[in-house]
Amino acid sequence: MKTVVTQLSAVLLILLTFGLAGGAPKDTIVIAQGVDPTTLDPHNHYETPAFNVCLNIFDTLLQRNEQLKIEPLLATSYKIVNETTWEFNLRKGVKFHNGENFDAASVKFSLERMIDPKNKLRQVQVGQVLDHVDLIDPYKVHLVTKKPYPALDATLCSVGSMLPPKYVQEKGAAQIALNPIGTGPYKLVRWAKDDQIELRANEDYWRGAPKIKKVIFRPIPEATTRVAGLQTREVDIIVNIPPHLERLMNWRGRSVVSKVPSVRVIFLAFDNLKGGPAADRRFRQAVAQAIDLETIIKKVLEGNAIRLGSPLTKDQFGYDSALKPYDYNPEMAKKLLAEAGYAKGVDFVINSPNGRYLNDKDIAEAVAGDLRKVGINASVKTHEWGNYMTMTYRHAADPAYLLGWGNTSFDADGSLYALLRTGQVLSSFTNPKLDSLLDQGQATMDQNKRLKIYSEACKVIKEDVAWAFAYQQMDIYGVSERVNWKPRADERLVVFDMSFKR
Repeated sequence: MKTVVTQLSAVLLILLTFGLAGGAPKDTIVIAQGVDPTTLDPHNHYETPAFNVCLNIFDTLLQRNEQLKIEPLLATSYKIVNETTWEFNLRKGVKFHNGENFDAASVKFSLERMIDPKNKLRQVQVGQVLDHVDLIDPYKVHLVTKKPYPALDATLCSVGSMLPPKYVQEKGAAQIALNPIGTGPYKLVRWAKDDQIELRANEDYWRGAPKIKKVIFRPIPEATTRVAGLQTREVDIIVNIPPHLERLMNWRGRSVVSKVPSVRVIFLAFDNLKGGPAADRRFRQAVAQAIDLETIIKKVLEGNAIRLGSPLTKDQFGYDSALKPYDYNPEMAKKLLAEAGYAKGVDFVINSPNGRYLNDKDIAEAVAGDLRKVGINASVKTHEWGNYMTMTYRHAADPAYLLGWGNTSFDADGSLYALLRTGQVLSSFTNPKLDSLLDQGQATMDQNKRLKIYSEACKVIKEDVAWAFAYQQMDIYGVSERVNWKPRADERLVVFDMSFKR
């Protein structure tokens, strides 16, 4: 009880300091994420904070509904014509926010923009497999892949936002990143960087006018400040709340805690490309066995995570329940360090964001503490989120980095290829056997064969110690009592599905 009172006193002090009082307007929902997007170009990021803004501005051909089942969105139906051709019938009468018509030419332009290497866009997953788009008629297209790609429909639920060709060609990529135009339920009003993003309802939206007329996304890195905003009704939904603040979110009945096991996996990845200790598998194994992850989850996350033996959760295609986490064995870790030539110790840096994931900095510090116990001189460097993503995209977060990945395709390819295939956008790891397996899994249409391939790939990942650990995050939200909304396992904040109770 004393702890709760102390926490409440701290929050009340924050209220006075920041002047949070008065409540949000009745027609406006305010959502506080931990960080601001780095871009609003829907094709140029792999970040949930950006996805959550963009999915309210843009539509994709397909989506996952509230039950996380694949269903048509801008497409009305689709089918596989042959192993390398998918046919999509498109919705008629849809317009972009600037009045341009959505049609087959829009699909061809948007998807071929993603795969054009000259554009140097970060969402390269589709570009690895999609060869081109054929126009069959004004509202029918064929997506032709370079090789069989069984996860195309799952992938197109989260990437492949549709853009207005004329606007993009006239304004250019820099304008899209700051002033996006889509077909979605909301239009951008303004983006004040690191302050707020304001959206207003698209009253002519093809699915009907949104119930909520105005949306504000605010980046608030400090969890206590997010909680304060929820309590004073300045904010309606807050994300990534530390467990020790849960009880404060029921303050005076104004808000509730809402939890859901996320598809997001948090992991400590190694860079084995640049030499140094992380290039030695024995050293990586020593790090993995020196970390008491079970205790860290219990103490730092208060149990709000699930240890994993692979990069996948049980809800994702390719998961193998037979794979178990690394054993905590500090004596074995010391032995492996000696075998690798580091019996007298070695410096080791863990890079981490601060405020992006649930207690991310604290997790990194706890890991460093465990490593120091076995003789590794571990230290933590934290980074502002935008700079951190730039580092990881440039493969400059060596020798180890804490990162999270929300695989919203629910397919192994959506995690393993981007994160662990040699040379990919967020991979700083190489293993030829793993590369071969990931290529096979990506191009095999038989789902039973794919399961075996990904099971073998996850065994290789564990044996070669690409990651020191992985755990499934429990998403903890604070939700205003005036909002009708239930959190999703894919972390999506779909405002079109929300409404006010009064």
